[in-house]
Amino acid sequence: MWAAIVESEMARGVFFSRTEAESTTLGDALERYWREIRSKMRNAERDKYQHQRWLAHPLSKRFLASIHGSNLAQYRDERRAAGKAENTIRIELAYLSQLFEVCRKEWGMDGLANPVRNIRMPSGSRERDRRLKPGEYELLTAELAKSDNPWLLPAFNLAIETSLRQGMLFKLRWEWVNLHARVIDVPPGFRGTGNKAVPAAIPLSTKAVQVLAALPRSLNGAILGCSQNALMCAWKRALKRIGYKAGDLHWHDLRHEAASRLFEKGLHPMEVASITGHRSLNMLRRYTHLQASDLARKLG
Repeated sequence: MWAAIVESEMARGVFFSRTEAESTTLGDALERYWREIRSKMRNAERDKYQHQRWLAHPLSKRFLASIHGSNLAQYRDERRAAGKAENTIRIELAYLSQLFEVCRKEWGMDGLANPVRNIRMPSGSRERDRRLKPGEYELLTAELAKSDNPWLLPAFNLAIETSLRQGMLFKLRWEWVNLHARVIDVPPGFRGTGNKAVPAAIPLSTKAVQVLAALPRSLNGAILGCSQNALMCAWKRALKRIGYKAGDLHWHDLRHEAASRLFEKGLHPMEVASITGHRSLNMLRRYTHLQASDLARKLG
């Protein structure tokens, strides 16, 4: 039967050898993809996380031709059950999809199917409206202060006071900070582009200045003296001790909280955008969730 199918495909000119796809593991393909393509792209530092995540996954030991849509549907569902955001899962699967397309189109694996195309992709636009509830800030700060990671509580407060994303917090350096002027000057190479951009100068609130002034100076010049992974592990442990369930509170929700607080302080949308780095008011709206009770008081 198999031989008849091959002969038929050859006769019709649609036969493609699957030998390479059947002898190349996902891990091997990932390494080549990173070496030849993704490591040379502008967002290589961000993509390194995706590369390492897939390389550490059990599927990386499978041959490319043996990976099916059902395997990736299971991966998607497991990530959802772990409380990961829909957009996070979508980005992870998109990275793998791009790899399979390169294999098919550029590396001679014409007969290789892209299994990502055979599953329902997570929506990339599900909006979260999570803000800290009354008393929750106090609950969190009390628990984070008990953490064995001394950088956790300062990072938490800086995230709320500056609206910076997690990745950018870990790029901050002491030579950029002017506590007297209450400003962090971000060099051009660290400002990012598009919806990941940060302003050239980040104004600091009184609370942010107090947090920074209390921090020890690290030898390498970084403001936060631990790795991003170590901080996130400490964050998850603290949430678990309080009794949060997976997905109850994401670190990125602190950015929602920060933007909303800026509006509640009476700042104009353009002023808020100059702090958060949003390029459009529509994008800013997605990160801003004002309390109806506060708006009602303003109405009188």
